[in-house]
Amino acid sequence: MKHGTFFSFVFPSLLAMTLFIALPVASVVVQSFHAQHDQVIIEVENCGPFGCETTTKIDQEATEALRQDQPLGKFVGLENYTNRGHLATSEIGEAWRTSESMGDFLGELMNLPFYRAIAFTLTFTAIVTPLTIMLGFAIAVAVNASARMLRGPLIFVSLLPFIINPLVGSLVLFWMIDARGILGHALQFLADDPELSVKASTPLMWIMLMVYGIWHAAPFAFVVFYAGLQTVNQDTLEAAMIDGATRWQRVRYVTIPHLMPLVTFVALIQLMDNFRVFEPLVSFSAAAHANSLSYYIYTDLGGETRLLNSAAATSVLTIIGVAILLAPVLVRTWRDHKRA
Repeated sequence: MKHGTFFSFVFPSLLAMTLFIALPVASVVVQSFHAQHDQVIIEVENCGPFGCETTTKIDQEATEALRQDQPLGKFVGLENYTNRGHLATSEIGEAWRTSESMGDFLGELMNLPFYRAIAFTLTFTAIVTPLTIMLGFAIAVAVNASARMLRGPLIFVSLLPFIINPLVGSLVLFWMIDARGILGHALQFLADDPELSVKASTPLMWIMLMVYGIWHAAPFAFVVFYAGLQTVNQDTLEAAMIDGATRWQRVRYVTIPHLMPLVTFVALIQLMDNFRVFEPLVSFSAAAHANSLSYYIYTDLGGETRLLNSAAATSVLTIIGVAILLAPVLVRTWRDHKRA
């Protein structure tokens, strides 16, 4: 293919990636190095019949002129990354020097908002991602092994959690775990504790958020794996059966190796999705018990203050976190591609 023809094909994609990915990311990085301007304070002397007194007030015109002259704010370098709202380098150093044990240090670490958010985000990602892959694969194998006339209804039922809007699905589960809901009442009965409340317990809230994450994402993994199962070489399976391989052995030594590229694909998608978990925290009103990086960005952008610079710094750190998580999978994929 000629260079001109190749460039004509890739130019639209490169232009779209530049406009909608590269430039927004670059603008966020630049914004993260700035902070909002301080308000301009002036002294005003008020004189009356009993003398004069000096007071201070905000000079609105000067403050607005400063913001218009420097819309990004004042340049602060890495301060947005190292302050208490993010990496909190000084606070961590102080906690490391004063803590008597690792438990005390971790306790101090969890008092910092950014580390609370990243702790839940990493825990959610580490648990939900593999369980989603395993559950999706198990459903795909079960549906593929079922009678042909039952596959249509089974596929439809399996896809329901994926069809339902994430916000609606999480709200339904949130109502179910209420003390008056079927799951909440069942938990009270099983624990023999009429005062048990999922909404008031941090561990139970984390568990329910992860259960929802698996329930909502498993259908995606199921669809991918079910499609992959249709391409498994039947001759190889029949040969393994003739050689006396059990069903589990056929799955382990024939099906799973054949589906490994799809496992990698699903893992990449799930890692990115789970690391930016957001909707369940809103629907479950879980801010008192769990906080993710995406929710942290949302709170910075909400309200009257709108801390754009703080949100930008969190966004950059989130991008770095996603890149670190994806790096091992991408490196393995690249090595497998080179061997092929």
